Amino acid sequence: MCSPVQSNVCFVPPMIFVTVRSRDRCCVLAGDWLCAVTHHPRHGPMDPCSVPTFERYITMQRKLVQLGSAILDVATLRQCSLGTTAIQVSDEAMKRVRVGRDVVDKIVEQGDTAYGINTGFGLFANVVVSPTQLAELQTNLIRSHAAGVGSPLTIEQTRMLLVLRINTLAKGHSGVRPETLTKMVDAFNADAISVVPAQGTVGASGDLAPLSHLALGMMGEGTMWDGRTGEIKPANEVLKSRNLEPIVLEAKEGLALINGTQMMAALGAEAVHQARNVALCADITAALTVEVLKGTPRAFHPSIHSVRPHHGQQTVAARLRTLLSPTSELFKSHEHVGRVQDAYSLRCAPQVHGVVHDTIDFVEGILTTEMNAATDNPMVFTGSDEDMLGWGFDGQDDVDVGHPRRKDRPLDTHKMISDTFYRGGGGFVISGGNFHGEYPAKVLDYLAIGMSEIANISERRLERLVNPSLSELPAFLVADGGLHSGFMIAHCTAAALASENKGLSHPASVDTISTSGSKEDHVSMGGFAARKAVQVVRNVEMVVAIELLAACQALEFFRPLKTTPRLESVHALVREHVAPWDGDRYMAPDLEAAVELIRTGQVLKAANPSGDSAWGDPGPHY
Repeated sequence: MCSPVQSNVCFVPPMIFVTVRSRDRCCVLAGDWLCAVTHHPRHGPMDPCSVPTFERYITMQRKLVQLGSAILDVATLRQCSLGTTAIQVSDEAMKRVRVGRDVVDKIVEQGDTAYGINTGFGLFANVVVSPTQLAELQTNLIRSHAAGVGSPLTIEQTRMLLVLRINTLAKGHSGVRPETLTKMVDAFNADAISVVPAQGTVGASGDLAPLSHLALGMMGEGTMWDGRTGEIKPANEVLKSRNLEPIVLEAKEGLALINGTQMMAALGAEAVHQARNVALCADITAALTVEVLKGTPRAFHPSIHSVRPHHGQQTVAARLRTLLSPTSELFKSHEHVGRVQDAYSLRCAPQVHGVVHDTIDFVEGILTTEMNAATDNPMVFTGSDEDMLGWGFDGQDDVDVGHPRRKDRPLDTHKMISDTFYRGGGGFVISGGNFHGEYPAKVLDYLAIGMSEIANISERRLERLVNPSLSELPAFLVADGGLHSGFMIAHCTAAALASENKGLSHPASVDTISTSGSKEDHVSMGGFAARKAVQVVRNVEMVVAIELLAACQALEFFRPLKTTPRLESVHALVREHVAPWDGDRYMAPDLEAAVELIRTGQVLKAANPSGDSAWGDPGPHY
């Protein structure tokens, strides 16, 4: 037992206090959890085992993730989503943030004019705002732009959203104050996470509505997730319960908190991480299906794949060779006698699955760049780096260095040079388009298309498993058919999900609708692309889970013959959670149990117990 912690402060990076409720006098904690007697916020110091029903706080060892220096990858971001990490911004990054803020402060002190610092936004870019209204300008921006709708992102998705926004601000090109960035870090470490509606972004100027909701909560307005209970509460209550002060915005900070592609990137990271995992599970499930349909592994011979050397194809073929063996008892019982070749859904698995694995690699590469990019507008730079590239403005351009504009000047749909470039304050502020979400939008559409094919081919293999004219197995994999229906409707569910994915795979990014008075006349629609990609992957997980259950059920009809050790290990895992079908029973819970084995990485671990790096490691699982 740890010493009493005489404080009700709710976070101490890299440790966190988590509320646990139990009706047991002695609750067993395992793994990294360490029990602690603490100072209860209402009752003072207490022994958690002193009453039958108690509330106790425990600390959990947390991995510390440093932002602003090293590259943030998808696996680390996903770890951050689980509530098992603490974050901090590196000293080097904080120095960049400080220097960038100095540029903004000098502009304000000198009374100069620069877009986004002391002007309106979008169509109102040419409206100059007085120094006494700069804080109000930024606060109004957040309130007005917090116009998202629909169901909220999950707390895991929103943790990733917050980490990514902190990471981009740590680049030092947004002009945010170090103390504002520190408050964002503190909110994450205290698991005080804003509630963010999923709908409302067109993906340029970035994810304005979602990021505004993210900022709004940290300002003490709107709502927040209470990470201790999973409940949604008023943001000011959650902040107060953590002893956190709300963020009070100053010049440029509102704009700095909301311009960027972080919702697209956060959901994209979830989609690509889960996609990699389920694609590996699809390889495993395909191997088991080949085995029980009396297929042959000869189609996966390295000679075939060496002459069409796509990386994904070769990798999948090699993986299938490790899972299958002509020496397995089941294969030796038939040795593919009487068959010329297998159906495409079996023998073309390396070609079909392979391009999906390559797609995942490509998409993850683009998203990793996006996750580590500065995506604000306008952007703050120090020094005069523009001159090194020959892009400096000479006297001919007469860059506005703060000449006051007449407030009665008619609004214009075109920005003046001073709206797009300002030099002064030890650096320069320049407008650009790094907030545009075309990169994540396009690759997430591509991911949805690729992953849909996994569901398509998995459903075709499932059809062969349940159709007695194709499988030589009992119809719908159940004895006494007619009285029992077996996998009849489970196959329909897989078919429905595969079909749904075809609709979801229509690219969101082929659309654009002009917004903001035609200032933002081309947008990416990347928010919808990201949400669709997540849903497609979840559908694929269920289709593959149904195929896995069907293949395991088919294996029962060959007993006592055994398949390969790796596939026997997968079968044993499934049977720990789902019993064989001797007759009909309520099937939905079995489907959920199987998909959970996939989503949590247990199927992958069973097939690859040694953690062979050639299989790839998707990283942490929910």
